[in-house]
Amino acid sequence: VQLVESGGGLVQTGGTLRLSCEMRGRTVGTYSMGWFRQAPGKEREFLAAVSWGGLTSKIADSVKGRFTISRDVGKDTTYLQMNSLKPGDTAVYLCAAGRSSLLEESVVEYHHWGQGTQVTVSS
Repeated sequence: VQLVESGGGLVQTGGTLRLSCEMRGRTVGTYSMGWFRQAPGKEREFLAAVSWGGLTSKIADSVKGRFTISRDVGKDTTYLQMNSLKPGDTAVYLCAAGRSSLLEESVVEYHHWGQGTQVTVSS
């Protein structure tokens, strides 16, 4: 399976971006999708997860109210809508395929990862 992220870029403080994650290939053993981010020198941080059918989701407290996750089952694509962006949101954003339906936050619960897309928020 291959996960391909897109939609990153440079945006000013207060701006918006929508990231996309297209899944290509077989999806055996995948029950959810998640978004994480990793800034230089920091650990990978959970942001959001959505069920395989797109009906339930979870958002990390750190971005709640600004980020939302959704999934288009027909297109096999998962989205992360990011509003009111801040310089502290600057990081590489990665999507991942989850092996659990419980919308886990731990990286060990995800078994396929994309290469990531850079998001840079200028002040």
